[in-house]
Amino acid sequence: MRPTKVVCLLQPAVNAAKRYCSMLRRAVILLVLFILSGEAMGQIFEDATEATGLVFEHFNGMSGQLYFPESLGGGVGLFDFDSDGDLDVYFGQGHMLGEFPVSEATFPPKYPIPMTDRLFRNDLETGELRFTDVTESAGIKAPGYAMGVAAADYDNDGHVDIYVTNYKVNQLWRNKGDGTFEDATTKAGLAEPRWGVSAAWLDYDRDGWLDLFVGNYFKHSIETDRRVCRLATREKDYCGPLKGAGDVDSLFRNRGDGTFEDVSEIAGIRKARGGALGVVTADFNGDRWPDIYVANDGVSNALWINNRKGGFTNEALLAGVAVNRDGMAEASMGVDAGDFDGDGDEDLFMTHLTEETNTLYINDGQGWFEDQTVAMGLANPSFKYTGFGTAWIDYDNDSWLDLLAVNGAVKKIQALVESGDPYPIHQPNQLFRNLGNGRYEEVTGRAGAAFESSLVSRAAAFGDLDNDGDTDVIIGNNAGPAQVLLNQVGSSFGWVGFRLLVADGSRDALGARVGLERKPTLWRRVRADGSYASSNDTRIIFGLGDGPPRTIGLNVIWPDGSEQRIDSIEVGRYHEIRQE
Repeated sequence: MRPTKVVCLLQPAVNAAKRYCSMLRRAVILLVLFILSGEAMGQIFEDATEATGLVFEHFNGMSGQLYFPESLGGGVGLFDFDSDGDLDVYFGQGHMLGEFPVSEATFPPKYPIPMTDRLFRNDLETGELRFTDVTESAGIKAPGYAMGVAAADYDNDGHVDIYVTNYKVNQLWRNKGDGTFEDATTKAGLAEPRWGVSAAWLDYDRDGWLDLFVGNYFKHSIETDRRVCRLATREKDYCGPLKGAGDVDSLFRNRGDGTFEDVSEIAGIRKARGGALGVVTADFNGDRWPDIYVANDGVSNALWINNRKGGFTNEALLAGVAVNRDGMAEASMGVDAGDFDGDGDEDLFMTHLTEETNTLYINDGQGWFEDQTVAMGLANPSFKYTGFGTAWIDYDNDSWLDLLAVNGAVKKIQALVESGDPYPIHQPNQLFRNLGNGRYEEVTGRAGAAFESSLVSRAAAFGDLDNDGDTDVIIGNNAGPAQVLLNQVGSSFGWVGFRLLVADGSRDALGARVGLERKPTLWRRVRADGSYASSNDTRIIFGLGDGPPRTIGLNVIWPDGSEQRIDSIEVGRYHEIRQE
């Protein structure tokens, strides 16, 4: 259904009347869009967890010892592992920490022993969005204490592989293309022993093979970390990271033969020490080479600018994204990059600790940023929350990028402790709508019943689960059930979607940028990274609002820097575009 065009009969020769007519037309269209979208009834997202059969509950090994890693895990990956055109889901699982026995008696039946990560197949081709647990048949035996998921086709064989970051040693699962996976960690040389959280695949040297950046958190050992932290009331609480214990990150170059070379030192990545929680890759300075932004916990963030010679330089401080506008380093968790203001460059948004606010940095197009969080209306609403997974998504397909942030504290909340809550760090999630005028408004109150619940949300993976042209969300909750949030408004309006493939058609063209010809041109990026400990749908969705044209034109900037022009694209469906 489309709102009818408002016809204005005022005298067109009178400029004032013209302006009034235009304003009236826009106001009426926005009102109709609002009513039709279901926002007025609070149905932006529907919790479809039970209806889709996606039954997964994260276990963090809580034993009362309050081990530091307990409150950080819960990674989620969205990708098409069986190449049937719909998104499957991978969940990272935890287990007991410390010297505690693991037996059938220790856990309820919902936790198979030994516990492992879980893989769910999307059976959308049956005509209904349903998920089936195929962990065992797929050969997944991942008993590590999982943190994050990064999915991509690293060997260019046309099948998406999985890299899982763990507390301890990470794991690489190679997709064999027959519905099963094999553990290729050792063979590939990716048994990174550090505490990894978020990772990102990118072709940093533009040689046609995806390389891997791993954001490592802190140097930590349960056996040696004997700290006891307390609330003001003397209640025992979780301790934060050890001061000065931030670890270095890692960069692995793909040799093209199924193995990787650790180039962290020679590429300059080891020149900074942080405490990485979020990672996103994009061309931030407009030179058509991929850069890397790292959101660090409590210390300065890093912006690794690609020098196009196999190395990187950390320009975060000069670029204005190392610390906030007050010169303070923040506890950065989730992060995303996108062109929220429609000026053609990649801006940055990240989630933070309670009383720090989330932060939005506006890019000037050359890789220089300004903290505009307060001006955008995003400071006060986020002040009392601790945010993790996040993304810029156009949930209503009006062409402007909105924001979703999932929350959950890392320190006990006194009011919840006093109420006897067994895990007193849960918080509700938030949704913000881009007004298109340089401001955001919080619309959590009308986002749906799923936003009324309070859980310890960590990962958030974004993608079109039901292939209807809008963005849905899978939320990984720490020590709680996963959630499936289906978008109820976006597909009602104009849209067009794309999957971009490299020249030989073997894999997604991560890092490609697509410009859709509008006024102004809409730019979106092919990515899987961003958010927190998550892997996202690599397809691009352009929201076109009401009354879109029947066909559109595109300009594509491929990962190798080349350009391609495409005319007469039909809207209202997905298209596959291969590099020429």
